[in-house]
Amino acid sequence: MEAKLAQLVEKFKAASGHNLKAVVLYGSAVTGEFHEKHSDLNILCIVESASVFELGRLHPAAEWWIEEGNRPPLIFTMDELVRSADIFAIELLDMKNHHRMLMGEDFFDQLDVPLQLHWLQVERELRQNWLRLRETILAAPRRKEIHLNIMLRSVPTFCALFRHALIALNQAAPHSKREAVDGIAAATGANPSGFQTILDLRAGKLKEKEVDVEVTLQTYLEFVEVVTSEVDRRLETSA
Repeated sequence: MEAKLAQLVEKFKAASGHNLKAVVLYGSAVTGEFHEKHSDLNILCIVESASVFELGRLHPAAEWWIEEGNRPPLIFTMDELVRSADIFAIELLDMKNHHRMLMGEDFFDQLDVPLQLHWLQVERELRQNWLRLRETILAAPRRKEIHLNIMLRSVPTFCALFRHALIALNQAAPHSKREAVDGIAAATGANPSGFQTILDLRAGKLKEKEVDVEVTLQTYLEFVEVVTSEVDRRLETSA
């Protein structure tokens, strides 16, 4: 991982020159929950200009990064990042709390993340991802390996939303995905067994052959439904 990150920074610096101001690693790679088989290396780049010309200069390095199996880097100017902080409170609060500077000065201490719209973003994204999960299950071939992959791919997003739902409900912010699942289960009365199974599988505590995929999928979907509805109700009541 370290060699790959160093190579990415060098490629971006060579391509962009003085336009590149900072490169930040965020997500599970800096929270201690990185699993090479399942996790992404998440990168934020701060640039002076994000014009079509500058994006074109960065394209070969970004293409290499994507071919290595990673998601495209997020590209922001500093002004864009500051102005977006209120509507991207979930993402930027997580970045501020857990990040590693790969290049440039650490600007997060000076970045204010307003929380007046945080609860609304939590409510919207919980419901949006719940509907997306339902749509994905509906459209996918009814094969166990595909259903299992749906859960493995969606669990990091839902765990992040569960963590922020607890924050929006004025509860202590959990530190891990498992704490987020257990915390939101306690707050809403939902059955967390499906999510616990998928987290155990990601962590290597279970093997795929030990998982009853269809039962797990049922409890996984039900958990998302109950949590979304209960968080929605409680946030609307307290707003």
